[in-house]
Amino acid sequence: MGHMTYEQSKSVALKLIILLAVITVIEVLIALVGKGYIGGWHAPVWAMAIAMIGLSLYKAYKIVYEFMHLGHEVPGMLKSVLLPVLLLIWAIVAFFWEGNYWNKSRAGIQEKNNEQIGLYTPNTIDVKQWEEEPLV
Repeated sequence: MGHMTYEQSKSVALKLIILLAVITVIEVLIALVGKGYIGGWHAPVWAMAIAMIGLSLYKAYKIVYEFMHLGHEVPGMLKSVLLPVLLLIWAIVAFFWEGNYWNKSRAGIQEKNNEQIGLYTPNTIDVKQWEEEPLV
């Protein structure tokens, strides 16, 4: 936006704000319709997730491109900003993966702890026999 006049910059910013508002309304409608609050039918969770993630990524791209002025930067500057973002995304995926592993391990341990072990409990005949013939 640096090469534009003030009025042109205002026009571009206003168009972008309207676009982001429309995308946000679409995301809200997808969530409401997909959960059955509007229309009475439920969309598959995977379809809603793909649509919401796609729209959110598009919004993030537009915000970074225009409002953070990265669309008009030199490639080196752009890469120096986007590389940490990619590392952050990798870290989030890794943390979820690790958390899922620990959750499964914890569930397995919990299952093992709740197992009933077949313990031998002496009945009255065994106790009487033991009193008559002690082991020592």
